[in-house]
Amino acid sequence: MSVVRQICLLGGTGSIGSSTLDIIARHPERYELYAVSGFSRIEELAKICRTYRPVYAVVPDDQAKARLSTLISDLNVEILVGEKALEEIAQAPVVHTVVAAIVGAAGLLPALAAVKAGKRILLANKEALVMSGQLFMDAVKQSGAELLPIDSEHNAIFQCLPELGTSFESDALPKKGVKQILLTASGGPFREFSQDELKGVTPAQAVAHPNWSMGQKISVDSATLMNKGLELIEACWLFAVQPEQIQVVVHPQSIIHSMVSYADGSVLAQMGNPDMRTPIAFGLAWPERIDAGVAELDLFDVARLDFEPADEERFACLRLAKEAFQQGGTAPAILNAANEVAVAAFLKGRIAFTEIAELCEQALASVPSHKADTLQKILDDDHHARKFSQQWLGHLSSQCIKTQ
Repeated sequence: MSVVRQICLLGGTGSIGSSTLDIIARHPERYELYAVSGFSRIEELAKICRTYRPVYAVVPDDQAKARLSTLISDLNVEILVGEKALEEIAQAPVVHTVVAAIVGAAGLLPALAAVKAGKRILLANKEALVMSGQLFMDAVKQSGAELLPIDSEHNAIFQCLPELGTSFESDALPKKGVKQILLTASGGPFREFSQDELKGVTPAQAVAHPNWSMGQKISVDSATLMNKGLELIEACWLFAVQPEQIQVVVHPQSIIHSMVSYADGSVLAQMGNPDMRTPIAFGLAWPERIDAGVAELDLFDVARLDFEPADEERFACLRLAKEAFQQGGTAPAILNAANEVAVAAFLKGRIAFTEIAELCEQALASVPSHKADTLQKILDDDHHARKFSQQWLGHLSSQCIKTQ
């Protein structure tokens, strides 16, 4: 009888978390939830604890701990607090697989802790590689960790590539005849909007993704194409390629999740219904395949597949991501930090949709970047970018008041 694998789920109350839990529930003979974290949805975290009975639950502060303690006082679940606790559960000796699903820069340190501990990491937190790509990948090689992407696009690329395990060298793909990676994007809900129409986009419109069920921040990133820009940076690190080896392809139906072009003219594509349970199940069971509870793809129902180039003029965030990667050092971390501040401001109605890209561009141009050879330098420049972005927002607000 096979050993049941213990799972650490970083970010259990989000969309990736709920999909992961569904897979665990479908395969109790394979997986158990050992530890889980939540941030603001404490009631949802309590439900997870009651259903899956983890050994540990991690919350951000003492107030959240008190709330969760009240809700699950009858359960034998130990509640831990803070960022260090996230790193501790990610490194726990009994844990086999860590699902890194915390959104944003907050997910970097626990994901890196899992890597250093040599775990299998299912990476949904793209910021970990965007912020610290070289450090992160060096740690993977040094520890022997298994890094499996579960963003649908990167997972699709992984499935379409030659058998190279989970470690890629800079010349590995060309040697195997890989010519180009075709990274698909839905285009978001505003791909046909004019520049003037984009200025009037509301937060409610931006969080309503046409194909995927995602959190607010990722939905806005998808609408600006920043999500695709960050995914491009992530793909460069994951597969050891340069931006010019990646073509972003807008595919509105989100049926083809990405493609790989080969020197002989072949193009391999991974297709499926837009459901995150497919890549998560792939990562949990790799190299096996298991039931994910996802409906079979009906090609006759799909009927057609459309493709178009991404417009980097209207959606400047994609261009900025390429520029940040090419600039190197801490520039991607600066871009990511500015974007997080900008998206939060947009969701609160403080800035227009088009000003997200404007703030990101200003941060890249104004915040000095440094060599990203230590984690502290990366975190310092992340902090500097956030400080600059808040000052920019303050200046923008004062200008608005003056013109009223």
